[in-house]
Parts: sequence; structure tokens; C-alpha cells
Amino acid sequence: MSPSNKATVVARNISKTYTVSKSNRSVFSSKNSSVDALHDVSFVAHSGECIGILGKNGSGKSTLLNIIAGNESATSGLVRVSEQPTLLGVSAALQPQLTGRANARLGLLAMGLTREEVSNLITPVIEWAELSNAADRPMETYSAGMKSRLKFAIATAVNREILMVDEALSTGDATFANKARERMNSFLKNAGTVFIVSHSASTIQKHCTRVIWLHEGRVIADGSTKRVLRSYKLWCKRIAAKNTEGAEMVIKNAINRYSNPRIYSESEYQKFKLDSNKFRQQT
Repeated sequence: MSPSNKATVVARNISKTYTVSKSNRSVFSSKNSSVDALHDVSFVAHSGECIGILGKNGSGKSTLLNIIAGNESATSGLVRVSEQPTLLGVSAALQPQLTGRANARLGLLAMGLTREEVSNLITPVIEWAELSNAADRPMETYSAGMKSRLKFAIATAVNREILMVDEALSTGDATFANKARERMNSFLKNAGTVFIVSHSASTIQKHCTRVIWLHEGRVIADGSTKRVLRSYKLWCKRIAAKNTEGAEMVIKNAINRYSNPRIYSESEYQKFKLDSNKFRQQT
């Protein structure tokens, strides 16, 4: 895929703060506290881009994807999307007591497909998941690999203009990983914009042409995969070597090089005409 001038996702100054009630904290604490998951995140994604979202645990990667998908609301900021995004998560909850076939139907309906579309997709989903006769057994009797294949097959049954993948490529056994990778390659050729969240620099390097590096809820780098991964790998190497000072220097250098993009205000946005008649406001 090669980027086009069509914007598919516009995020302007996105911040997300979670409030932790005193009932969930130490008995010695009497006040609520807050956790900043995201702070002032801005970017524009275009059709034809495959964007990797990189960062350590707790950096806000999954929160950002959930906000773009509309599953969560930002505390402040604005998100606009050209079409309803599809958030692909192979851990999506289905019903263990139902058969694989019934779960496939349930999952496809939950994605907003019509009954006719669901009927046409049931067989391809079952075949890709390699369930065979097991399709009519309760899902609670499935092995972990069978469950992973079924959930992934459901989530990737239909191409979407905006596809978001949260750690899916690293889930399951080697056989599943290969099948998932082939499936993803097909999506990367057909989806308008793809976001991939992963801890694996190699996964990002293989699929993405652009990387957004989140660190403690802030964007500290946004650019070509080669350039951003060079800094990220150096940071990981110094963290592994317990070179705290050196790791902090990598972060500081990344912050100094990064400049927050200017995202148009609402009135300017209308003048800019980024397919504004198609865009849906998320927050």
C-alpha cells in the first residue's frame, strides 16, 4: 500500500484520564486518584498507510485504539474517522457454551453485518479456522489454538477501510501465527488504513511504513519505520542492560526531535475539506 491524500483518521489533542476510586486503593488512602493514560496525542492517518503503534506496557497503545474505535471516550480532544473502524482483538469474548458455528454467527452479527452477509460468511469462517466437524461442538470443548483461530477468523471475515490490530499477530501457536500473518498480508493490501499495536519491533518492521512511539501516554516519535525503530531498539537495548541513564537519554533525544503536528480547528477543518461530509465525530 502507498499513502494517498485521503485522510481516514484525524486525532487532535487526545487525552484520557482514568479515576481510581478510593475503594480500589489502599485502606490507608481516603482520596480518589487519577491516572493519565494519554496526553495531547495528535496525528493524521491516510488511506494506504500501515501505522505501527509502539511502546512499553502501560504507554497507552490499547487505550488509543479503543478511543479511535469508539469503544471509549477521550477525556478531552477530538477524533474523526472516515468510516467505522474495526478493532481486531482475538481475545474478544464469545459464549463458551455455544457451538463454534453459533459463535461465528454471533460474532459476525456483533460486527454490524446483515443476516444475509452473516449467512454467506459462516462457511468461510469455519473453513479458515479449520474446525471441520468441531464447528457444531460447544466452544468450551475447543483447544486454545482452535479458539484463537475461530476468533481471528470472525474478526477478519470482512475487509474494512480502517483496521486496527491489537497484538493479534503474536497470539497462538506457530501454525496459527503463520495463518494469521498471511491473513494480515491480505488485509494490508486491501484495507484503507491499518494500525498495528505490538511489542515486537520485528512485527512492526515487517508490516509498517510508519511508526508512532508512545511513551507514558505521549507521542515521542512519529515517522518512518526505519528511523523510529532505530531509536526504539536502542532504548530497549539500554533498558535490558539496566543502563537507565542511557535509556533516558534516548527518550529525551526522541522528544527533542518530535514536533506535535498542527491539527486544524473545527472551522479550519471544514475549510480543509478532508472528506468532511463522511467523517464521524468520535468524541
